[in-house]
Amino acid sequence: MSERRTRRLEIYGQVQGVWFRESMRLEAERLGVTGWVRNRRDGSVEAVVQGDEAALAAIERWARRGPEAAEVARVESSEAQGDFASFEKRPTG
Repeated sequence: MSERRTRRLEIYGQVQGVWFRESMRLEAERLGVTGWVRNRRDGSVEAVVQGDEAALAAIERWARRGPEAAEVARVESSEAQGDFASFEKRPTG
């Protein structure tokens, strides 16, 4: 069994108002990734994702594209902490 890892993704570009959070929640559920996603006041989207390496690589690839209406400029990825049982949308932070 693969070890679960946790990553923080900071997603920049035209990523709010394009159904990014709900699309990411659906993709995370499809991949078996847990964690959360939220809009940030600076116009970016932040997510903490947890899963095995293959699932994390897949959700990060997805985040670099986003949903159809998104225009992702860049994604910053770093190690994170936490333990999550599901994937949820959180309020703007």
